[in-house]
Amino acid sequence: MSENKVIESKTCEGKWQFWIDRGGTFTDVIARAPSGALKTAKLLSENPAFYDDAAIEGIRRALGLGADEPIPTGRIDVVKMGTTVATNALLERQGEKTVLVTTKGLGDVLRIGTQARPDLFALDIHLPDMLHARVVEVPGRVTASGEVVEPFDEAEARAGLEAAYQDGFRAAADKLLAGGS
Repeated sequence: MSENKVIESKTCEGKWQFWIDRGGTFTDVIARAPSGALKTAKLLSENPAFYDDAAIEGIRRALGLGADEPIPTGRIDVVKMGTTVATNALLERQGEKTVLVTTKGLGDVLRIGTQARPDLFALDIHLPDMLHARVVEVPGRVTASGEVVEPFDEAEARAGLEAAYQDGFRAAADKLLAGGS
């Protein structure tokens, strides 16, 4: 692991800490040693000739481990990981086509939104494309206190999801809402 900077700070109570950001091209790893020294590395996110997973490789390098050595989890205090991959996929409208699973009767709630518009009196309104390509409305509703207003119908939910699967959907997002009187 290349050591770009060494910053002495308070100790980490004898354990390593890792902060990792996995991007589409590079994975950045910051490791704080028990002494407080910081090590950084930038690895290719995909490099199958040398490692299976860039985050794990960054941890291995910081700990000075070989490819076949087990990672001693007792020496690690925390691993915090974020990713820009999902954010970029959303911004670029890439990735799997997605089905939105929501409470029955609310399939258009994301399309309706808040009705906030930059130009209130515009006659030609341009709505953004939805991130989902299909909606599966699931029967069932509970109040905020947990009282069942409409019972969940597993068979109907399963049928909607299986139909989406048969049509090639492999990703789902859910927005199941409570409500009732």
